[in-house]
Amino acid sequence: MLKVGIYGASGYTGQELLRLLVGHPDTDVVALTSRKFRDIPVSEVYPAFAGITDLEFADSFPKNLISSCEVVFLALPHGEAMKVAPEFVAAGIKVIDLSADFRLRDVSVYEEWYTGHTSPDLVCKAVYGLPELYRDDLKGANFVANPGCYPTGIILGLAPLLSEGCIDTSSIIADSKSGVSGSGRELQLGSLFCEVNEGFRAYKIASHRHTPEIEQELGRIADTAIKVSFAPHLAPVDRGILNTIYADLHSDMSETELLDIYEKFYGDEKFVRICKPGTLPNISSVRGSNNCDIGIAVDGRTGRVIVVSAIDNLVKGASGQAVQNMNLMCGLPEDAGLNHISLFP
Repeated sequence: MLKVGIYGASGYTGQELLRLLVGHPDTDVVALTSRKFRDIPVSEVYPAFAGITDLEFADSFPKNLISSCEVVFLALPHGEAMKVAPEFVAAGIKVIDLSADFRLRDVSVYEEWYTGHTSPDLVCKAVYGLPELYRDDLKGANFVANPGCYPTGIILGLAPLLSEGCIDTSSIIADSKSGVSGSGRELQLGSLFCEVNEGFRAYKIASHRHTPEIEQELGRIADTAIKVSFAPHLAPVDRGILNTIYADLHSDMSETELLDIYEKFYGDEKFVRICKPGTLPNISSVRGSNNCDIGIAVDGRTGRVIVVSAIDNLVKGASGQAVQNMNLMCGLPEDAGLNHISLFP
């Protein structure tokens, strides 16, 4: 059994990791850290774990987890993971970082959108953890930068079109809607029930920090610099992301032709499901699962393709993908601990 620790385990991402890992056939969660809830049983903070685990949160230091863990998940805020990751990596611990600290290959771009970077030398050692695209790089890797939630759905949605050169890369618009859990568990005015319920609003248009990550990875697939118009929205639901992505086609292509490209690109991928002609994804169909559902429509009048992708932001958009990456890093079946049917209703 792999000895696993979650560093920064009290947020939504941390508890989702714990939910997945306690049911994983090959892992033993031995350490959970949280300064805020130090010495408090996890079942008191999250009653769902009552009778499942008797672990308590510890206000720990990297050296304590190094002595007990083989794999550590960093579920820390942006700017904090970079402070502890070097110690874990230097000790030979396999690390999956769920923050943005090591996703961007250009440190100056990271510093433009986030904050000053204290571990720039480590950036080049991190593998970008999107298994459907970089599986071979992830096998046996020691340090992985887990993708962001918005980028995951957008990149998976566009990868087949970019790899086949089907679209004008200057025309991409991503209109995305996220559940409130994407804002984290810390109290924020904009996340309060009365602020979100019966509402639906856009936020950080043309300024969201996931923009450079989306552009970086789309450019990597297309082998050219790409800029996107990214418009995120906050939807009055707990979890889930629905991306509606628009792009101009280079030539007339039918929905059937495009779906064939997607089917071939994703082949037998366990967690990417291509919708049948005439149907589109719904976040209710991926809730609680590690799946990404993708649907296609063609607007013949305008010559555009519309791609719709849906993921659970806490699973495929964060913790589930992190577990998928751990499985690849450690030579385990890629779907181990992730075969959950979506929760509906």
